[in-house]
Amino acid sequence: MPKSFLSLTQTLSAMPILAPSFSNSVSSLFGLFRGEESVAQRELSSLHLINGEHFSGAERVQQLLGNRLPDFGVSAHFACLKPGKFPEFCGLNRDSVRSIGMKSRFDLSIVQRIADYAYETQSDVLHAHTPRTAMIASFVSKRCELPWVYHVHSPTARDSTRAVVNRVNAWVEAYSLRNADHIITVSKSLRREMLSRGHSRNKITAVANGVAEQTPIDPASRLDQRTWKLGMVALVRPRKGIEVLLKAIAKLNGAKDRITLDVIGGFETPEYESSIRGLIQQLNLEGIVHLRGFTKDVPAVMRTLDAMVLPSLFGEGMPMVVLEALACGVPVIATRVEGTPEVIRHGQEGLLARPQDPESLSQAIQVFISDRTAWSQMSRLAVERHRKGFSDMKMAERTANVYRKLVLG
Repeated sequence: MPKSFLSLTQTLSAMPILAPSFSNSVSSLFGLFRGEESVAQRELSSLHLINGEHFSGAERVQQLLGNRLPDFGVSAHFACLKPGKFPEFCGLNRDSVRSIGMKSRFDLSIVQRIADYAYETQSDVLHAHTPRTAMIASFVSKRCELPWVYHVHSPTARDSTRAVVNRVNAWVEAYSLRNADHIITVSKSLRREMLSRGHSRNKITAVANGVAEQTPIDPASRLDQRTWKLGMVALVRPRKGIEVLLKAIAKLNGAKDRITLDVIGGFETPEYESSIRGLIQQLNLEGIVHLRGFTKDVPAVMRTLDAMVLPSLFGEGMPMVVLEALACGVPVIATRVEGTPEVIRHGQEGLLARPQDPESLSQAIQVFISDRTAWSQMSRLAVERHRKGFSDMKMAERTANVYRKLVLG
């Protein structure tokens, strides 16, 4: 574990608690405003600690929880620890989202500010969504005597191609989870991973990601269409595998004149975008591949596609864009990584290829674009798959159940 982190945690532990009567004050406030109303009867309040600099998969989960938890008697407030897109694009009530920025990765000076926000929102439970926020939640929980939940959106040790960052995040996560009250994983594969790390099965609940129901495409209207519009929707970074996808398309030879690829989403860094533009030029794909940039309205873009392609190398918990594609009736071509096969059944809602294998992905695309009738059946199955198991309401309900179990015992 980094010495700087250990030093900071020791320093914070030795600091005086500035709000020693926090839990008593909250209890008094609850009694004052709610009379003799029991905890079982009243609404709960959750405070979500998030990074907030991006607005991609994990942030979509957070946004949907913010929208849907009130339907199950839980108010949701958000503290963003990094400046960025979430406050601007989440569409939540401005009073429920607050930026409380950290000065550095191990800036623990914000613990008291988060504790104050928990006090202000009369929070019953803290909910952290990243290793960074887990570290802060761990300390705020002790200070405020509140239970806290950790949401595992992806495997921390394999979340990026930067080995040092992965290792540091894994250390921070493991250290912080020592006093976590419960862990939510977005897939069964992540639940198995957390069990393998020694966490008690009684403290882990798999809550599948979910998205809102959408008006699906009409596959019958496209049966005579000869060309195919593919799309990759993602925060574009190395582990998403766009290089593999571009090489796969380059291998299609004669079929290339029948497809286009829209890349929808921002790039993690300008340098990475520049390297991808160079690869597109090198593979002579300028007329086929179009970089469309970030969009707020993913469903609208999704409905223009014939297939959503996600060529991830690793690190997927349960990709939200895959669920959004299903909701819109858009079949998926993806790789067999972690939680993705829990959603996409090969040959039913789409096709699965081997990760990091341009030839396998190219073959999957070739099979996909060879039969419009099979594609239309995949489209219908995609909508059914979403509605049966991956709704945003079901995700929020199961999350609220975790809170109530912790608060009510």
